[in-house]
Amino acid sequence: MTINMGPQHPSTHGVLRLVLELDGEIVVRCAPHIGYLHTGMEKIAESKRYQQVIPITDRMDYLAPLSNNLAYVLAVEKLLGIEVPPRAKVIRVMLTELTRIGSHLVWLGTHAIDIGAMSVFLYAFREREAILDMSEQVSGARMMSSYFRVGGLFADLPEGFEKTVRSFITSFPDRLAEYEDLLTKNPIWLERTRGVGVIKLEDAVDLGLSGPNIRACGIPWDVRKSNPYSGYEQFRFEVSRGTRGDVYDRYLCRIFEMQQSVAIVRQTLECLPDGPIAVADPKLTPPPKPRIKQSMEALIHHFLLWSEGFRVPAGEVYQSIESPRGEYGVYLVSDGSNKPYRLHFRTPSFVNLESLSKMVEGRLVADLVAIIGSIDIVLGEVDR
Repeated sequence: MTINMGPQHPSTHGVLRLVLELDGEIVVRCAPHIGYLHTGMEKIAESKRYQQVIPITDRMDYLAPLSNNLAYVLAVEKLLGIEVPPRAKVIRVMLTELTRIGSHLVWLGTHAIDIGAMSVFLYAFREREAILDMSEQVSGARMMSSYFRVGGLFADLPEGFEKTVRSFITSFPDRLAEYEDLLTKNPIWLERTRGVGVIKLEDAVDLGLSGPNIRACGIPWDVRKSNPYSGYEQFRFEVSRGTRGDVYDRYLCRIFEMQQSVAIVRQTLECLPDGPIAVADPKLTPPPKPRIKQSMEALIHHFLLWSEGFRVPAGEVYQSIESPRGEYGVYLVSDGSNKPYRLHFRTPSFVNLESLSKMVEGRLVADLVAIIGSIDIVLGEVDR
């Protein structure tokens, strides 16, 4: 029998359609059909000035908007040949690690509720709410924050923000332990996840998997370690690693990552330097508001930045980061104008989705629900 699962099915984690060929309840073949959320963001970006592209990136992986921001601004900064001030670097790391925790909390809650564990969903979203509150503090927006800028940040951290972050990372490890108490040794959870959705190491490499999905297969590969960016080389943290490459190992890897993200955020608070939060170049970053009211030159720079933008030297560049879902890459081509000539995003959800067909063959339809959740795809970046 051939049936459709999705795109309206809640367990497909977005508008994903799966065409399933079944033998009873056993999946013989699974073909993912995508495109129901297609937005053409890459093409739209080519008609926007460089600073206007930042809000577009928020809406790809809408669970980790700051990660998208970071990959894009790092690519533009690489072409410009500039380096942001130390304070901006550390703040970027702090906020992207909080974003990683927030994204993993959505994954954990929705993955658990797919399999029938409702309490975890409510607990995980309780902590995510605190992270969204922090995002609102720094940017004014809870989800689509657009806080990072080419050359630095939109604004400095608000007063009392560090205290809020410190309070969160002090309480969060105990909350994380609650999730583990509910799931890690739960016999029903083990029955539904261990040995389910296994992908062999060689298949994972051939398919280009990244993030927790490949680390669960036993490869401790993390862009933050292999190709450090934004000063990650100065922070101490371990890379998660599994052995079986199944749904359970992918769960353990993300739990471990949240623990390590807490450690990184704690280090950023300890080493957060004073100083500027953007490069001191009025042709790239707007002058401070007080100067605009006092200096005609500053006012002219501000006007030109928002009306014409800035030009980026001709060339091409690839910049990758470790997003919550894996390697998030930006391929940028500049023709020397104030708009990208070509912009392409290597989104991990799109690449990781390719593994679904291999993972589900020979499994029950009920297992398919658990496997989709374990891959942790966001359709916004699949269909970008």
